[in-house]
Amino acid sequence: MLSRRNALGFLSALSAGLAVRAHAASAAEAAGAFVKTTGDKLVAVVNGAGSLDERRKELMPIIDSAVDVQGVARFCLGRFWRTATPEQQQQYTQLFHGVLVGNIAVKLGDYRGVKFTLGRTQDRDDGELVSTVIERPNNPPTTVQWLIANAASDPKIVDVVAEGTSLRITQRDDYASFLTRNNNSIAALLDAMRKQVSDNS
Repeated sequence: MLSRRNALGFLSALSAGLAVRAHAASAAEAAGAFVKTTGDKLVAVVNGAGSLDERRKELMPIIDSAVDVQGVARFCLGRFWRTATPEQQQQYTQLFHGVLVGNIAVKLGDYRGVKFTLGRTQDRDDGELVSTVIERPNNPPTTVQWLIANAASDPKIVDVVAEGTSLRITQRDDYASFLTRNNNSIAALLDAMRKQVSDNS
């Protein structure tokens, strides 16, 4: 038989466990709904009839509202963020935004006819990982997972995992490799990013 104290402790632990599971379920549902809404907006732009420039303009507000651009940018610069001056940090973040929009816009022409299917959501320490399947004409389906931070309050995309490869980790490795080859020069990285933005515009 449980003592009164033990019974109260058991009930308290049970209630706490139920509350945690309820919060996790709520966060998972919110993350799934957020990805569904964002995905529908992206698909509408991708499948739109406008020119590449017109679709790029439509894409920018979606990215600005859905992606934690500043957080992802800082993650991708890694330890070099601390060695950059405040002015370089600001320039880098602005250029990173341009690179992000440009990379997506350049691929828009290849993605017309895309279909987007929502899958299951996994709870992780760093957010909710929402799986989707992307289908394109004449291409096999692609599994894409979206990592959502603060799903229950202010959801933002902080990573995209395509076929098991994290895009933010890949980008961080690319920047680190570039900086290592260029004497850890943030100025050199900024120049390279400016050229990339210019080439994609």
